[in-house]
Amino acid sequence: MGSTTRVEGLLAVHKPTGISSAQVIRDVQKEFNPSMLFKATIEAEQERLREARKHMHKARFRKDRQSKDVKIGHGGTLDPMATGVLILGIGAGTKRLGDFLKCTKSYDTVLLFGQATDTYDVVGKTVARKQYDHITRAMVEEALDKFRGEIMQRPPIYSALRVQGKRLYEYAREGKEVPVEIQERPVTVEKLELIDWYEGGSHQFHWPRDEAGEEEKEIAAKVLRFGNKANDGDKTSLKREREVDDATAADEQPPKRTKATEDADEADQSMERAADTHDGVAKETVESTASADANASSTEPEPCPAPACLLRMTVTSGFYVRSLCHDMGEAVGSLGTMASLVRTRQGEFELGKNVFEFDELAKGEAVWGPRVQELLKPVGD
Repeated sequence: MGSTTRVEGLLAVHKPTGISSAQVIRDVQKEFNPSMLFKATIEAEQERLREARKHMHKARFRKDRQSKDVKIGHGGTLDPMATGVLILGIGAGTKRLGDFLKCTKSYDTVLLFGQATDTYDVVGKTVARKQYDHITRAMVEEALDKFRGEIMQRPPIYSALRVQGKRLYEYAREGKEVPVEIQERPVTVEKLELIDWYEGGSHQFHWPRDEAGEEEKEIAAKVLRFGNKANDGDKTSLKREREVDDATAADEQPPKRTKATEDADEADQSMERAADTHDGVAKETVESTASADANASSTEPEPCPAPACLLRMTVTSGFYVRSLCHDMGEAVGSLGTMASLVRTRQGEFELGKNVFEFDELAKGEAVWGPRVQELLKPVGD
């Protein structure tokens, strides 16, 4: 492809941790805009805007008048803490992005027991604690049966669903109760299995350091349905939790959630290239999060005393991995939160096979150019 050929289509990118999906698009545009590879694509978009401007009100095109950006959109938001497959539509490829909101997706996630947060993941604030010493691998294996096949799932309040014209996460951020009950929705879990088990004190995952206020906890108890037994752990267990909370007070400050996911579009904190095998992906899920924790603070936190497990799943559109972690905690008589997650596949795009590595952008067009040409899927295919 040269400067006279329009480069358009679908490109799956391995999103790194710490940035939003919108920032991924901006970073990609920053590299693509001045490149020779996308010169014809930008010129074609500018010509389209000029033609459209002739037939519509000028104010409509105020922002586009000097457009010099490659037209890019994405096929499903990933939270800043997330990594994994993020599908980008380039040029005419943006018209195909809707297809990927309906396709199946695969995830590896780490579920950490013993606490619940307002966001259902470790980025949020702790709103409840519960005993976890009784949880075993066999117990979790048995509980997974309840979540396979066609099930009903209640979305987390930190989601982009709307209630009375307002997004759920807006209620959550404002500390307001949702005026109507969040309804369960039908979803399908095609595959769900336990890949690895981590005994308490043997892993590097941690509960969040931030604690919700009493008012927030009261609202959470109503909205998140912890019931009256959310903090009924035995004295020994709760004492251990308090000791860990004190020990992790100097731990890393988790980044604030800036945008809720619109689907189940969340993935784990990994910046390593995924291996071609599933075992490689699982290893990435565990080791990358531990690496992020280590880099966040020079103070080594005490090991978390609660057990955790690595789950692998394939699900349909509308499924929330955070909700699964929350519900699994309750299913084994405790609480649970999502500690790590990687989206390994979305539709036909899969890590380690046909996904562009985001860090290749920094190596210059001589490096990323051929890779983009190789991995870009034309919209006509």
